[in-house]
Amino acid sequence: MHALKDKVSQKLSNLFADSPSQSASPRHSLTDSPKASGKSFTSYFSFGARNENEDTESESPPPPPPPPIRTDSYESVENCKQEEDCKNSTTIGNDDYEGEMKELTESSAFISPDLCEFLHACLPNIVRGCKWVLVYSTLKHGISLRTLLRKSAELPGPCLLVAGDKQGAVFGAMLECPLTTTPKRKYQGTSQTFLFTTIYGQPRIFRPTGANRYYYMCMNEFLAFGGGGSFALCLDEDLLKATSGPSETFGNECLASSAEFELKNVELWGFAHASQYLSS
Repeated sequence: MHALKDKVSQKLSNLFADSPSQSASPRHSLTDSPKASGKSFTSYFSFGARNENEDTESESPPPPPPPPIRTDSYESVENCKQEEDCKNSTTIGNDDYEGEMKELTESSAFISPDLCEFLHACLPNIVRGCKWVLVYSTLKHGISLRTLLRKSAELPGPCLLVAGDKQGAVFGAMLECPLTTTPKRKYQGTSQTFLFTTIYGQPRIFRPTGANRYYYMCMNEFLAFGGGGSFALCLDEDLLKATSGPSETFGNECLASSAEFELKNVELWGFAHASQYLSS
C-alpha cells in the first residue's frame, strides 16, 4: 500500500511540477505568436489600403504652390545692366556727334552738335568729309561786311554763312565764295544755294523752289538772299541789323524771331581737305 501510495504521490507531484513549466514554455509563445501576428498584419494592411483608396477617391491632390516672386538682387542687377546699355547707346550717339564736331577747326558761337549733324547732311557732296575752317567771325575779325567779303576769298568754293539774333534763333545760308560785289543789283549763285533756320524748334532747310533764280545778291551795302516778295535774309553793311521775310525763291517764312532784328554774331565757314588745311 505504501508503495502504491508513494507512486501516486510522486505522479501527482510530477504533474503539478510540469504544468507551470509547460505553460511558461517558450514553444507555446512561438507557436501562438505567428498566428496572432499574422492576423494582425493582414488586418492592418487591408485597413491601410482601404483608407488610401477612400482618401484618393474622396479628395484630389492639392495644386502645387505658385513659384515665389523674385525679390533678390539679381533683378536689380538686370535693371542696372539695361540702364547701362541705354547709357552706352546714348554715348555712342554722342560720339557720332563729337566726330562731326571734330570737323570744326575752331569753336562756334552757334553750331551745336545737333545743328552740326543736320548741316553735315545738307552739305554738297563735294565738301563731305572736309574740315570746317572758320574764315570770318565778328567776334574774331570785327563787325564789318567788307571784312567778311575780303576774308571769303581765302577758301574758294562752297561756304556756309551762320548767324543768329539775340532771341536765340540761328539761321544762315550756303553760298559760293569768294563773294564778289556788283555795282548794281544783280543776283548770283547756283541751285546749290539753300537757307536754314532753327526758329521752328528743329533745324529746317529751304532749298530753291525753281520759281526764280534770285539766289543771293552781294553789294557793299548789304548781303541778301532770295527774292520775289521780299528778301529771305538781308544783312546790312555793319552786320548789326538784318531783316527776314517770305521769298518765292526758297518758299520760306521768316527765318528769325522777328522780321527786323539785331544780329548777335555772324560766322563764315569754308571747307578744306585735311591735307590742304595742314599744309596751309
